[in-house]
Amino acid sequence: MTSSISLRKALVLTASGAALCLGHAAHAQITADQDDTKIQQTVIVTGTRGAPRTAFDSLAPVDVISDSAIDLTASDEVMDTLSQLVPSFNVKRLPMADGQVFVRPATLRSLSPDHTLVLVNGKRRHRSAMLGGNGAQSADLAQIPSYAIKQIEVLRDGASAQYGSDAIAGVINIILDDQAGFNAFAQAGQYYEGDGEQYRLGVQQGFVFDNGFLNLSGEYTDAQPTSRSRQRADAIALQEAIPELNVPNPVQNWGQPERQAYRFALNGAYELDRSEAYVFSTYGFGSGVTDFNWRNPLTTSAFGESAIDPDYDLSETFPTGFSPRFGQDDNDFALTGGYRSNNDGRFSYDLSAGYGRNQIEYFMYNSINASLGSASPTSFDIGTLTQSELTFNADFAYRATLDFLAEDMTFAFGAEQRTEEYEIGAGEYASFAIGPLAPEGFPSGSNGFPGFSPEQSGSSDQTSYAAYVDVEAPITDRWTVGAAVRFEDFSEFGNDTNGKLSTRYEVSPNLALRATASTGFRAPTPGQLFSERTSQGLDTTTLNIFTRGRYSPQGPIADVISLRDGVDILPLQPEESENLTAGLAWNSSTGLSATLDVYQIDVTNRLSTSAAFSLTDEERAELAALGVAGADTITAVNFFQNDFDTRTKGVDLVLTYKYEVGPGEMNLTGAYNYNKTEVTGGDFAANETAADRFEKGLPEHTGNLQATYTVGNWDVFGRMRYYGEWRDYSGNSDGDIFQDFGAMVLFDLGATYQVNDNMKVRVGAENVFDQYPDEATYQASRGLIYSRNAPYDTDGGQYYVRLDFSF
Repeated sequence: MTSSISLRKALVLTASGAALCLGHAAHAQITADQDDTKIQQTVIVTGTRGAPRTAFDSLAPVDVISDSAIDLTASDEVMDTLSQLVPSFNVKRLPMADGQVFVRPATLRSLSPDHTLVLVNGKRRHRSAMLGGNGAQSADLAQIPSYAIKQIEVLRDGASAQYGSDAIAGVINIILDDQAGFNAFAQAGQYYEGDGEQYRLGVQQGFVFDNGFLNLSGEYTDAQPTSRSRQRADAIALQEAIPELNVPNPVQNWGQPERQAYRFALNGAYELDRSEAYVFSTYGFGSGVTDFNWRNPLTTSAFGESAIDPDYDLSETFPTGFSPRFGQDDNDFALTGGYRSNNDGRFSYDLSAGYGRNQIEYFMYNSINASLGSASPTSFDIGTLTQSELTFNADFAYRATLDFLAEDMTFAFGAEQRTEEYEIGAGEYASFAIGPLAPEGFPSGSNGFPGFSPEQSGSSDQTSYAAYVDVEAPITDRWTVGAAVRFEDFSEFGNDTNGKLSTRYEVSPNLALRATASTGFRAPTPGQLFSERTSQGLDTTTLNIFTRGRYSPQGPIADVISLRDGVDILPLQPEESENLTAGLAWNSSTGLSATLDVYQIDVTNRLSTSAAFSLTDEERAELAALGVAGADTITAVNFFQNDFDTRTKGVDLVLTYKYEVGPGEMNLTGAYNYNKTEVTGGDFAANETAADRFEKGLPEHTGNLQATYTVGNWDVFGRMRYYGEWRDYSGNSDGDIFQDFGAMVLFDLGATYQVNDNMKVRVGAENVFDQYPDEATYQASRGLIYSRNAPYDTDGGQYYVRLDFSF
């Protein structure tokens, strides 16, 4: 039986579900204690089902982020850590963007958020229930407690042939902690402006037994809102016109939401005779609230006199207008259990089942359903979104010895069944009702975010079956090749087959060349296929509210619009990709290492929201006849469609250097990404405005440089983050207005002091020089100062202090 220490290390190696024999993995880890510096590097498990590899040995580029690097960021959300350390990874704040302010979209290589597959301990993570920009439905990384993470591996390469749907841009594999002992931390911080206070608490208890381990983690976050707003011009005019009013200043807040969250994780395994059982789970719940656009009592259609309901006088309820307060309660749960081999034999297996569920309950207060008149409440339960997934996996591997190969060949194969369901629960009646005042022009539904109606509620599901073969063969001592083929069949649209070829040639012990070519795909989800909803927006020119409906591309509303000349709303099909990557990896005994990779990703049939179709009175009447909720106020409709094709080209450069300076040790890490996306076909190619918005919404150049100096009981670190030029847009009901922003450089600093064996204290600041971008010229009418679409935090400098305890 292996020792508990070797067992825990081996579990990290096999946590990806990479059908390895655990005994073989443990042996490889034990040899890491020898002087072979290449083996001493961190072992990775993502992207390979063969023998354990380091990042230098891998056939494709993999970034490894340690738990200590995660702790050096102030945010509690994993995606903020990734955005600071992986230049090709980007996440936005998106204030006042409905649910996206809470479930923030994150992208790898500027592709869609759901083009990156998220794994936890090597198993597929379930999606969020929210459909974000252009319908993207991806995993919510914020639901995973950062304090429970031991390591994150980011595979920057197409991997659909290895892992299945969604892995077009790459794979993020989050490996949960398995360490023994008790650890805890407490952190407090706020922005230089005096707002955005954040308090975090975390605790972790790990147990290691002769036959296994159990690790329990919990984290709590309380974050207060920020506001980078100025008073709206029309609010100033209202105050001047009616001096006796006490108009709030500002009438609406642009910034991060108020939120509280509790996140928990469990990770454990128990070794049997020649096998082991394992289990891991995460659970979280939280709540958040944010502002919506202010409703001016002089111009908003919800205000006015009614002949039908003379008692209705909204100016008595909201004399200075109102800014709806929009929020969500979230509940997230995931549980995976399995049984895998644990011996030194040539044949290994991993059998597992996993269930995941994400639920979001939307609510709103400080609002009105004007069509109900004086009977309307001012707070609403808007409805519930639920995404659930059930996955079964069977993974096998055989290490074959062939005379013509330098080492054993790994032949892996397996199968997967996955069922996902998307459910919309109706809101309370007042949130979607078309009341008696609607014929007088008073808008229906909860103002700002109409509730889900019974017609929009319901559930839909999709089942898929997959089988794969994955081979890695060391042809010589220096040359390794890999090949993978995966077939998947989906109940809603058919099947797809994808392949991948990989090669790596070691020119010398310190220099290797590598390349991959693959095809990939992303299957449309039940939520994208069938869900529907209406939303409201504010025209930044007229400051009038407009209502749009987004409906299923398979249904009677799509049939109505398809009656127009030249319009054909089609059922959704998978997005497909072709990926090419080539690069080199280099390291040296001096502590300097580097990787350089160039890539090209062609994606066809990309999912997007179609152009809005402004409704005629006749079409509105048809929708009303179909029983469409709020048909009387809908100005336009759109649909998810396979709208366009893109080509993304880029370069990734990563450098690390560790050396002694005086009495201490310096560790330098630098990374740079060039990424350019062009629209090459489809409807976007014919629409210069849409293509320009898509191509330039993120910087083409990003990079970071971090230095950590350790001496005695001190660790001091500094980080520089660079964001190149990018283009913003202001969405209106009748078009887009653009604004260009220049490059931005942000600096982070921090210092940690080890007080004793059990406690250390850290003080730090992000954006230490309190840098802000140019003001957002074209959205000033809404009180916005800095663009909500910025690829970095626009709230200025933030400082924090953190205490860590370990026993």
